[in-house]
Amino acid sequence: MKRAAMVVVMLVVVAFAMAEQAPSKQQSPPAGQAGTQGAAAAPAQGKRPPQAKTQPEFTDYQTAVKTTDPAALEKAADDFATKYPDSELRILLYKAAMRTYQSMNNGSKMAEMADKVLKLDPDDPEALLGASEVIAERTRTTDLDKDERFEQATKYAQHALTTIDTDVTIPAGTPQDKVDAYKNLMRSSVYSVLGTIYFNQDKYPEAEDYLRKSIEAYLAQPDPVVVLRLAITLDKEGKYPEALKQANNAVELTQDNTSAGTLARRERDRLVQLTGGSPSTTPAPAAKPPAGTPQTSSPPH
Repeated sequence: MKRAAMVVVMLVVVAFAMAEQAPSKQQSPPAGQAGTQGAAAAPAQGKRPPQAKTQPEFTDYQTAVKTTDPAALEKAADDFATKYPDSELRILLYKAAMRTYQSMNNGSKMAEMADKVLKLDPDDPEALLGASEVIAERTRTTDLDKDERFEQATKYAQHALTTIDTDVTIPAGTPQDKVDAYKNLMRSSVYSVLGTIYFNQDKYPEAEDYLRKSIEAYLAQPDPVVVLRLAITLDKEGKYPEALKQANNAVELTQDNTSAGTLARRERDRLVQLTGGSPSTTPAPAAKPPAGTPQTSSPPH
């Protein structure tokens, strides 16, 4: 889940959610009630935003969530959870820590925060996506427990697909186009993870299917890493003309001074030679396809 659009849309959704956290000045909202503004404040779909029960709880949450250092934010979340063990806002702090670790490309800590979120809400699609992404990208074919890890990542990803519509927190008043964009981007990311899992298992037809779904789910901003992985998948399947098309797309979406850009240009040049196309200005590598693809946890910018 780190394209620029994902961050922008996510911040919009979270901003709306945070605006609805404060408890009523007249009384604390009962557990399970739809919020401080009555029925009109309830989201039209998905889960309602978490709510604070008291003003001190909300004040402490506001202080904690402003922390920008990931380790400090994690500690603030733990301290908040200890002080308010029944607070609905705990999950927001752990999700904030998860995103911050993700932005730092710290997959191990990102997975830890995702696990903490899932202990509070096993249906949270963002945490399910984060956990599955880390497992998929960090499992190698030489790992003795690779089958179990790939199976767990697949379960997380498939469950995320079923909860995107029902368990994403959509505050009331969020424009529908932003809701749709966020959900489509999440689906695109989940499909990308599933494509990665099948690619790493050498199940190329299944990988191709999910990678195409990933691109189609968010056509407004294709992930260049996904496009490149699709090109390599098609190459592995011997579908060279279509692979070249996708490799060209990956080249257009990347800069040549990035890891993804370098791999995209190498793959394009290899496929130009295989298909008898025009010679490339960049020397082609050996005929064997690249052994892997760049990590989705650190896409090119």
